[in-house]
Order: sequence, then structure tokens, then C-alpha cells
Amino acid sequence: MLKERVITALWGLPLLIIAVWFDQPLPWFALLVALWGLGAVYEFYRLVGVSKERSLAALGLLGTVLFILIPYCPSRLALPLLLTAMVVLPLGWLVLRPRKEGAFLGWAWTIAGALYVGWLLSHLVALRLEGGRDWVFLALFTTFGSDTAAFFVGRALGRRPLAPRISPRKTWEGAIGGVLGAVIVSLLFTLPTPLNLPLSYGQAVFLGLLVSVFGQFGDLVESLLKRNTGVKESGRLLPGHGGFLDRMDSVVFAGVAVYFYYIFAVA
Repeated sequence: MLKERVITALWGLPLLIIAVWFDQPLPWFALLVALWGLGAVYEFYRLVGVSKERSLAALGLLGTVLFILIPYCPSRLALPLLLTAMVVLPLGWLVLRPRKEGAFLGWAWTIAGALYVGWLLSHLVALRLEGGRDWVFLALFTTFGSDTAAFFVGRALGRRPLAPRISPRKTWEGAIGGVLGAVIVSLLFTLPTPLNLPLSYGQAVFLGLLVSVFGQFGDLVESLLKRNTGVKESGRLLPGHGGFLDRMDSVVFAGVAVYFYYIFAVA
């Protein structure tokens, strides 16, 4: 599995870097995030059974993409209108369809998928627009550093389970290793490189801690979803990594954390 992880990363990481770096003349990063979001929300709907309801799934897929791209819409009414549509349109379809059993459960999962994937991923797109590429790189690379350190430290030193009822293989040792890995990567953004950010050492350490904690929380959330739906991985399209939903679990929460840090502490 480790070999597969490395091979997938070798082609996936350059694609991500290029999309973030070159955001003109087309918003390549937003388009990549939208495609990723489509794959992730489809896996989500497949896990919870919404994919069997094609009309509901189609509304959820459309809503997810619109949430991801909504930072590009200048109107203040765009988000309230989209949220209202995501609540009302699936309800309208459920009222009209012949079968009424399980209607509200399908409606709730449809909205949950669009918000969980689309709304959370939109913060990364907004961060690219408002903060620039280097803030996005910080969110992504610090998350990757946290995940990688947690994986290897957990394998080598892991003894005490972190959340045995959710993910038995995650340990406190791995979680602490993840925090240290995130802090180290975050500190790299204080160095005089093309990715330098105006951060003090204390701010970089805080951001690393913030990203790691929120990222690991997101990982546990997705693990809980998979445990509740009885699957080990959300998909198999990314060898060694599982599915699209598996690879965005920590990034979405870390992206939200960095975005609001930028909004309240920097902008």
C-alpha cells in the first residue's frame, strides 16, 4: 500500500501544484476542486444510498459544484439563493415522486453531502481568490505534512488508541506526530523562498497546530461515516489512498481553518 501511495502522489501532487500556481487565464484550481468535489460527493451519495435516487443525486451534484464555484460570484444574494434552492428543490421532487418511504432521509443526506463536500471545499477556492496561492499551498502542504507524519509515527510508535470506536488504527502517538509534522511544514513558509508568507514563528506554529487538529478531526469524521455505512474506503480510484472522499477528509477542514485565520488575522 505504501508503494501505491507514493506512485499516486507522484502524479497527483504535480497536477495539484500546477493548478494552484497557474490560476490564469482560467481558474484551474477551482476547476480541479470542482471535479474532485464531484467525485467525492458521488462517493458520499453512494455510501448513504442517495445515488439510487438519480434525481436527488443530480441535484446534489449540481449544488456541490455551485457551492465550490460560488466565491467567483460577486452577488451577496448568490449564497442565500443557493442554500434556499438546495433545501426547497429536493423537497419538491420528493413531494412529486410516487414513492414516499424514506423521503426525508434522502433529502437530509442530499443536503448534507452538498454542504459537507461543496460548501467546505469552497473555502479553499475563496482562499485562492482572496489570499493567493501561497496561503493555499500552506493549507495543503501543512495538511499533507500532518497526515504523513501521523501515518509513519503511528506505524512506528503507536500504542494508545485515539478513537477506538471510530478508527482503531489511529493512535495518540500518531496524532502528536501529525501535529509536529504540520508545525515543521508551516515553519517552512517563514523562510525566504517563493512561498514565503508574512508570518512570525509563533503564528506559523499556531497555524500548524490549527491545521493538524482540524485535519485530524476531519479524518475522524470521515472514518465515522465509513464505519456507519460499513465500508473500509469510499472508493478505489486512487490506489493506496482509497477514493476522492478519503483524500479530501482532512484537507477540507484544514482549508476552512486557514481561510478563517486569514480573514480574521491577516486580511
